[in-house]
Amino acid sequence: MYLRTRWPWAAATGLTLLAACELAPHTTGPTSGAVVQIVVRPDSVALDPQQTQPFRAFGRTAAGDSVPTTVLWSTSGGTITPSGMYTADTSASDALVTASLSTSQVSGTANVKKKRVVQILVSPASAVLAEGSAQQFTAYGRKNTGDSVSVNVSYAATGGTITQSGFYTAGQAVGLFRVTAKQNGSSLTDSSAVSVIAVPVASVAVSPASASVGVGQTVPLTATTQDANGNPLMGRVVTWVSSAPLLATVNGSGLVTGVAVGTATITVTSEGQSVTAAITVTALPSPPVASVAVSPATASVQVGASVQLAATPKDASGNPLSGRVVTWVSGAPLLVTVNGSGLVTGVAAGSATITATSEGQSGTAAITVTALPPPAVASVAVTPATASVPVGQTVQLAATTKDLAGNLLTGRIITWGT
Repeated sequence: MYLRTRWPWAAATGLTLLAACELAPHTTGPTSGAVVQIVVRPDSVALDPQQTQPFRAFGRTAAGDSVPTTVLWSTSGGTITPSGMYTADTSASDALVTASLSTSQVSGTANVKKKRVVQILVSPASAVLAEGSAQQFTAYGRKNTGDSVSVNVSYAATGGTITQSGFYTAGQAVGLFRVTAKQNGSSLTDSSAVSVIAVPVASVAVSPASASVGVGQTVPLTATTQDANGNPLMGRVVTWVSSAPLLATVNGSGLVTGVAVGTATITVTSEGQSVTAAITVTALPSPPVASVAVSPATASVQVGASVQLAATPKDASGNPLSGRVVTWVSGAPLLVTVNGSGLVTGVAAGSATITATSEGQSGTAAITVTALPPPAVASVAVTPATASVPVGQTVQLAATTKDLAGNLLTGRIITWGT
């Protein structure tokens, strides 16, 4: 066992005394020899910023004896009191504590290693998640001393979402992603691999479940794939089929088109799961008459003759409408008449307007009535056909003109000759 020598004057001078295990076995006292070495204890220490650590020093003679001695304390970083109480600063730099004799250049040192975070670790290091599911991640720091400490980090993810508390939610995209934690105020980072796997389709919902669509019109259907808990699944392939394509068709996006009046069932399928929608195709309501066109718009007809007019009701886009009721009216029935089919007959020379009306909309035609040309003279009858007249006397003859039907024609010019 080592011996421990006490010097009463050591306390008065503030000297640090050697512990029993540190003294040489043959210590003889303060005058046993000159100090050739200063020993600082502890010789190495790891400290946090602002942490304190007491240091002590003793001398060692050439003979190896440990002796108390008075030293001057100094440090390359932080502060140290005359009694050897060291306080670390806030820098990341290590420091050297030095104890020196005031009477010579003999000194001793101790190393102060600053505790600092040198690594960020994310836990768990990897995760396998179903799309839309969640995982809590945590991050901590590891110091150069091997100690684990809490740190403030900022989280980021290459896919899905993550809160700044580390709560990650997988997106609907399947694949490999990374969750990264970066220490605030430094460049230290770590990441975790996240594998997002697909969830099988358990059911398919279609909206609307039933719909009515007119012939030639469309209605969109929407399919939603769901997992076993009813959560929607994105990015799944769906197929659409119509049970009666002659009545209703459906494209790959779920757009249904009415073809003919009737009913059809639309089936949507994804990963073997199906659902149906009932479609009723109805006839379109008749569009109202927006205008009426009369053809021909103008016509000329002789007295007693006829001309046929046609009326075409049209919708607002100018498309002809069939099956509509049309009424005909003559603006001057003493000159022109018109029947219910648009047949116009000239009565007397002049002009008149014919109006065709359907559902409150009208169109007109201008009609001109001309007189018939006089019939040609087909024969001339002279009466008397024969006559006897004495010399110097006269006899009156009369000529009558007639048409081809033998009708008497008046007002015709007759020339006589022998």
